[in-house]
Amino acid sequence: MPMYQNGEVDPAVKALEARQDEIMRKLYELKAAVEGLAKTVTTPDADLDLTVSSSLSSKSSNATTFKGTTDLDTLLGKDLGALRDIVINANPAQPPLTLVVLHSLLCQRYRVLSTVHVHSSVTSVPPQLLSCLGPRHADSYARNMFQLGFTLIWKDVPNLQMKFSIQNMCPIEGEANVARFLFKLLAPYPSDPALATLIDSWVDRAFFQLAKCSGKEKATVLQALNSSLGRNPWLAGPEFSLADIACYCCVLRNGLTSSLPTNVQRWLNSCENLGHFGPAKLLLQ
Repeated sequence: MPMYQNGEVDPAVKALEARQDEIMRKLYELKAAVEGLAKTVTTPDADLDLTVSSSLSSKSSNATTFKGTTDLDTLLGKDLGALRDIVINANPAQPPLTLVVLHSLLCQRYRVLSTVHVHSSVTSVPPQLLSCLGPRHADSYARNMFQLGFTLIWKDVPNLQMKFSIQNMCPIEGEANVARFLFKLLAPYPSDPALATLIDSWVDRAFFQLAKCSGKEKATVLQALNSSLGRNPWLAGPEFSLADIACYCCVLRNGLTSSLPTNVQRWLNSCENLGHFGPAKLLLQ
């Protein structure tokens, strides 16, 4: 590097280096933006209209803590300069309550760039669905500021679909399965097989019995909830888990929040006190 006799760097050289660094930074941002767009546009779900809302979310100091640690590189692959973007197709007639709750939790753990699109197969979407991932952000932003992208596309699909890597994976279908995937970004599933099975059992009960079965079967599940919650504060024991998220959302979606057994009502209040379920309640308005 050229220097003057007194050891100082030539100002012209310093200016050239600064310019080069700025060019490299802009190229990096451009690469990240193109990769993020390609992840959406190269899928059959890319026929989007102009209704777009983006929000920027950063880590919160009041995050709910989960046992164990997670690593995005291990779960989603090494970050090679493109934003790791999770793309979800959901039908506005069946808003996925668990996903907006998990999105809220992800925003406490990671720096998340959240975007909502409307597919041309949908004629109209209520305002609360357009803003379900947070308030619209109109300012410019650099995608490389974020650890995770969360793209929600309101589309006329029979089942909820999620894709992360358009090259290497088939879509994950069904709200329960997508919720399991997203929760693993927050905490690993328990290493104890019995506890992992218990959580999965409650998730299945939520989506296949509370959400879809007759009133008699729903009453049976509510009694099972009441019995379990009489022994522990949460459905999988002393720790809040995906089982609580799934069951709370299905109770809420099916309008079962009145005349509940005592332990279930106490548990509902505990869930709401965590502060993550507000977006889910707004989707039903």
